[in-house]
Amino acid sequence: MASTKSSAPLRTITTDVPARLDRLPWSRWHWMIVVGLGTVWILDGLEVTIVGNLSDAIKGPDGLGLTSADIGLAGAVYVTGSCFGALLFGQLTDRFGRKKLFILTLAVYLVGTVLTAFSMNPLYYYAMRFLTGMGLGGEYAAVNSAIDELIPAKYRGRIDILINGSYWLGAAGGALLTIPLLNPELVPAWLGWRLCFALGAVLGLCILFVRRNVPESPRWLFIHGREDESERIVTDIEERVVDQHGGDLAEPDADITVKQRRTISLARVARTVFRDYPRRTVLCLAMFIGQAFLYNAFFFTFGDTLQTFLGVDQTGVYIALFAVSNFLGALALGPLFDSVGRVRMISATYIVSGVLLAVAGLVLGDLTAWTLTFFGMVVFFVASAGASSAYLTASEIFPMETRALCIAFFYAIGTAVGGISGPLLFGRLIESASSSGDITGIAVGYYIGAALMIGGGVVAMFLGVGAERRSLEDVAEPLSAQDAREG
Repeated sequence: MASTKSSAPLRTITTDVPARLDRLPWSRWHWMIVVGLGTVWILDGLEVTIVGNLSDAIKGPDGLGLTSADIGLAGAVYVTGSCFGALLFGQLTDRFGRKKLFILTLAVYLVGTVLTAFSMNPLYYYAMRFLTGMGLGGEYAAVNSAIDELIPAKYRGRIDILINGSYWLGAAGGALLTIPLLNPELVPAWLGWRLCFALGAVLGLCILFVRRNVPESPRWLFIHGREDESERIVTDIEERVVDQHGGDLAEPDADITVKQRRTISLARVARTVFRDYPRRTVLCLAMFIGQAFLYNAFFFTFGDTLQTFLGVDQTGVYIALFAVSNFLGALALGPLFDSVGRVRMISATYIVSGVLLAVAGLVLGDLTAWTLTFFGMVVFFVASAGASSAYLTASEIFPMETRALCIAFFYAIGTAVGGISGPLLFGRLIESASSSGDITGIAVGYYIGAALMIGGGVVAMFLGVGAERRSLEDVAEPLSAQDAREG
């Protein structure tokens, strides 16, 4: 069957599939997509929070004997794996389809997190963090591509931001789970931190079960010579929506002519990104670098900061409150990206969160564990929606054939600059400042994060794209449509 599909002749076709998907009302089927694909960010939040909360346990005699700098290194290794996985699986997603890759990347995550629970030395632990990061990095490319291609245009902004914001549900859950699991009176110290990692695999298996029902992207199918399969999937979706809502669906208001293709060369992708869309490329780089440094620097080391300088033993409650604020920010502000508009909201969330973080750095020496947490809650209530909008932006402003690889590229570059350097810098700052017990020694990290976020907001003011409520094909014409038009 697979060989028949791959050997089907490629043609120039006209289809109304994108318009049919975009004109659908919200339905139970769309919620299935949100649950099947979007909940993977809960896993990412669970992973990052667990590592942040486990810093003392992993450093202790029943752990792996790591230092604060080693904890920062482990965070950097995890992010490096995410970058590598995003680039590797991003290419494969555009070539072999969204569904195959969002199943494969989740499987890689499951293997990595289960094996992390059996860590016996630092080197093995770093290797498993790299593997786990690979799986989740690949998820960013495969899942964001599929979500944007399946969700109607008028809901795309809020749903994408809500889904990326669900990361913080995992963060809150992970923080609370570590409270009993790290209590030696309830669970032996050598076992508790290992069980924290194993729990991620349980949630991953549940997501995999739901994800089996998510179809391949019809947009990807008709471009790759499988228009009959694309039609069947869209017809099935329409029937489900009609069964739920009743009545007739509105007539699609547009069609598109494409010249089908099997693959697209990396050279064509590079020309498209850097030659055809240079302003959009600068926009995405600024957004990803800013949010990656901010989050990976602050959040990877938040638990370590509380324990090292502010006398906190169990950090779970503090991190759970911080995480809930992040999710509520995405939930509350997400709809405004569709109504107020992308450019205004991206600029506002980046600049406001950057200014607030700079203020936190200025008063850092006067803060307690609770007031630092409160500052974090306020800053990241705003920053959460902004950070999520980086993934939304990269996934909707480039041609369909390059979508997954573009997400992977900007995620990898932004995260390599901000996400790897952030944990390494903060780990060193914490270790250096801990000798004197002066928490203001880490304020420089806050200032760098603030400057990068404000810079990203300013860039968005001038280079942002008003993609709200517009079809993906209208925001960026597919390369296959350009080829058909040019003959």
